[in-house]
Amino acid sequence: MLTGKQKRYLRSLAVNEKAIFQIGKDGLNENLYTSLKEALKTRELVKISVLKTCTIDINEIIIEVCAHTSSELVQKIGKTIVIYKQSKERKIILP
Repeated sequence: MLTGKQKRYLRSLAVNEKAIFQIGKDGLNENLYTSLKEALKTRELVKISVLKTCTIDINEIIIEVCAHTSSELVQKIGKTIVIYKQSKERKIILP
């Protein structure tokens, strides 16, 4: 569980990042979950953009993505989600 201070730090790192995943009309599927897991292992912090064509509610997307990837929500702004999962080889040192 991330503390408020840790979330603030991760949000500050995510500001300069671009969304590397987009969820659109295809919604959520196993390929997306697999790709997210690999990205989280590599980067630890991932930004996801939810397109207007997506029919699934953003709160449901957050719940499903976090559950399938064992990650934590850092931030939700509009249609953008930032998630974090600590990897074995830590790249981000949390305060």
